[in-house]
Amino acid sequence: QGQLVESGGGLVPPGGSLRLSCAASGFTLGTHAIGWFRQAPGKEREGVACIINNDSLTYYEDSIEARFTVSRDDAKDTVWLQMNGLQPEDTATYYCATYCGRRVAAHSYKLDYWGRGTQVTVSS
Repeated sequence: QGQLVESGGGLVPPGGSLRLSCAASGFTLGTHAIGWFRQAPGKEREGVACIINNDSLTYYEDSIEARFTVSRDDAKDTVWLQMNGLQPEDTATYYCATYCGRRVAAHSYKLDYWGRGTQVTVSS
């Protein structure tokens, strides 16, 4: 059975950086667009970025595009999210999925692969 596993989260001060990884197992990552999402406490899960290939990227907020970079290596079945200039408002659990969108359609949780998330906390 296929799965996605996120890693790389942690606690960083404002202005810090983290590199999140999304590793696939049990299926071929290269056949899927991969989305990064985040969910802060009390808020809906929102899209951060989508990568179809390294030349086809989407960022869902201008502030994210200015600071985050998504990339992939299909030979390694891995997608990364490089996050620079982190701010407290970036604090959330970050998820990857074989789904892209600014918001999450409910059917995606049944039809697509989702990881369990990695916590990112930005605090001094």
